[in-house]
Amino acid sequence: MSTRNDPRRFGRVAVLMGGTSSEREVSLNSGKNVLDALRARGVDAVAVDGVPALLSGLQQQAYDRVFNILHGNKGGGEDGVVQGLLEAYAIPVTGSSVLGTALAMDKIRSKQIWLALGLPTPRYAQLSPGDDVRAAAQQLGLPVIVKPACEGSSVGISRVFVLDDLQQAVKLAACYPGELLMEQLIVGAEYTVGILADSALPSIRIVPAGEYYDYHAKYLANDTQYVCPGLDNSAAEAQMRALALHAFTALGCSGWGRVDVMRDHAGNNWLLEVNTAPGMTSHSLVPKAAQAIGIDFDTLCWRILEMTLVGEAS
Repeated sequence: MSTRNDPRRFGRVAVLMGGTSSEREVSLNSGKNVLDALRARGVDAVAVDGVPALLSGLQQQAYDRVFNILHGNKGGGEDGVVQGLLEAYAIPVTGSSVLGTALAMDKIRSKQIWLALGLPTPRYAQLSPGDDVRAAAQQLGLPVIVKPACEGSSVGISRVFVLDDLQQAVKLAACYPGELLMEQLIVGAEYTVGILADSALPSIRIVPAGEYYDYHAKYLANDTQYVCPGLDNSAAEAQMRALALHAFTALGCSGWGRVDVMRDHAGNNWLLEVNTAPGMTSHSLVPKAAQAIGIDFDTLCWRILEMTLVGEAS
């Protein structure tokens, strides 16, 4: 067996999953799939549920590296906290660094960076408790989307078409910690672009059976269609991939992830958000995009983990 294909070089790998964020169940599902894939390739991988369990193992020097598949913040692994902890213990971890994960989780700060670089993202308003949400909606122009600024998986999101529905939307989003984001609703098709190493994977056009790609369509429904590559025109496909990669690296992200994009009826692309630990469930999109270019699930997990070896002596 060549050194390159030897699973022993990874040592003991903690597959970090679950946690206490609003995305716990999705993370457990993703984590089980990753754990099974790594073990199938001979990796000494163990399941670790949440940050306190990870810390306990680190104190016992139980792990050589971490495959982070925690989703979300406040107990998830996409807000920089886990990355900072592992940096302090000098333990390699998959995905982005402290800066990249923290910025990507905060949709408002992501937008501020993209706008400073001239990258396209929907107009928005940053809302704090007590702000005049009706005035913000009128300034942006209906319809708008109201959502927590630091959540994922379509948690707490509402689409508002009339002012009378604003209060209920704000109430739902306020169930989650942090600021609220009101964003111009882009009418068009929804796409996502996976990132692996320094490359953008083929785009995926998401076609839900219902009107929107919500939590149900993402994780539960079996009638959502995924078209990959998402664009027939090769130039338009290349343009979307290049934009996604630029948006990803602009936030200091690295390793692997996913960039969500809306494309309006005029053919303009609009950046929505970056996910630094995307789902790895049967419905998830990065595995679908990887499969389209011949990378099966087990190989995808191996390649993501392999990036934690960069800089180590062979």
